[in-house]
Amino acid sequence: MSSVIVSTRHGQVRGRLHDGTAAFLGIPYAAPPFGADRMRPPRAPEPWSGVRDALVPGPSAPQPGYAPAMAGLLVEAGPQGEDCLNLNVWTPSPHSSGEGLPVMVWIHGGAFRNGSGSLPTYDGTVLARDGVVCVTLNYRLGAEGFLLLPDGTANLGLLDQIAALEWVRDNIAAFGGDPGNVTVFGQSAGAIGITALMTMPSADGLFRRAITQSGAGHHAHTPETGRRITERLAELAGVACTVEGLAAVPPAELAAANSRLAQEIARSAEPARWGESAGGGTTVLPVAGTATLPERPVDAIAAGAGRHLDLLTGVTAEEFRLFLVPLGMADRINDGFLHGFLAALGLDPVAARATYTETRPHATAADLFSAVMTDHGYRVPALRIAEARAAHGADTWFYEFTEPSPALDGALGACHMAELGPVFGHLNDPLLNNPLLSEHLRSAWTTFAHHGHPTADQLPPWPPYLPGRAVMRLNATASGVHHDPARAERLLWTKLR
Repeated sequence: MSSVIVSTRHGQVRGRLHDGTAAFLGIPYAAPPFGADRMRPPRAPEPWSGVRDALVPGPSAPQPGYAPAMAGLLVEAGPQGEDCLNLNVWTPSPHSSGEGLPVMVWIHGGAFRNGSGSLPTYDGTVLARDGVVCVTLNYRLGAEGFLLLPDGTANLGLLDQIAALEWVRDNIAAFGGDPGNVTVFGQSAGAIGITALMTMPSADGLFRRAITQSGAGHHAHTPETGRRITERLAELAGVACTVEGLAAVPPAELAAANSRLAQEIARSAEPARWGESAGGGTTVLPVAGTATLPERPVDAIAAGAGRHLDLLTGVTAEEFRLFLVPLGMADRINDGFLHGFLAALGLDPVAARATYTETRPHATAADLFSAVMTDHGYRVPALRIAEARAAHGADTWFYEFTEPSPALDGALGACHMAELGPVFGHLNDPLLNNPLLSEHLRSAWTTFAHHGHPTADQLPPWPPYLPGRAVMRLNATASGVHHDPARAERLLWTKLR
């Protein structure tokens, strides 16, 4: 193991070289967003003299952490701190003077309130060995990053992501990457953020391709809902609803107020009041109808935004079981609850139950609830993005990850986040650690980053989603293309989602 030094626009950084892969950790891409910069757009970091060590991850963004029920399944972020706008780079060819390698920039999930680009699962060593430069990043979370502030400022977390992509554009060639061939990839909140970036004027030209895993373009707030959330959060924090008032609250207290708001939304008798945050799974979301995000992403894409970008998108087959099982929700869902829930979504309860039961003859009410939530929250929004892009001649490749997690004795199924370990090549992930499946996914993901088309020697030919509604079902034993799977369930959501 030896050290390696690379020059960036702000100063030199020292990384660690091991087995042909160099890692540079905790590089600041923007100034600490606190003090006078709190709740303001990101600004460039201060240059430094000499060589800065980039040997350990930087601080994570302030966050509340996960509920105890999720312990053992979701890894907590590392130490939090003010200098949280940092990123990590893994590269097989620092100082390369030849043609740059494709760059893959990871944007983490965590419901816009938790997570970090430095989680062990997101270590980019294996992807770098596969022939790309891998970058992971932190961005502001919760109220720090996604409130609609009283002065109209919004989407600071998305602006952080753009600042990180600008850093990549300006610096990645020194790490052996091609700034003209950048693929952003992310999961859950990260994928929702990427879909927003595809439509944001200030992100135009910063990336060429996108991979969105379990997140799409419906999840955004209107200004009205954004203001309502900001006002209620200020009340819960006990301060005036002003930028100055909110910025005076210590980060840990603001994160705690955000957690209380999530509990309040979950218990609300008026779910429509909270827009896409109904149910409390999220509180803050990107706010559309603002200067930074003019339209709801799914609507902007339907109008042609981002059609010049290559897109690979998809879901896991049983997304919602990650929440249904550990949180003990199944015990509270009976037939009466399911009937009311389906009606609240605008579905015909009798017809919808019959349709979902047809392919799940032994499903309980809780199982059906989970299947419907998977469609409402993940599958149907992703399908709408694929359909909208096809109308503008933009090819989109669609996958469904169907390999069940062995965690909790298999009760989670192919749940939310199950594909993360295989995508990064980590064989100690608590949800899934299948080496063969990892090889398949990494090959498809990195080939897409190279050429804009997901292929792998182990997979059959993979056509775009439309015109044949082709979905590549990915699993360890029988991956293959299926045309319009779950068609009857898809049709239930016509004009509803």
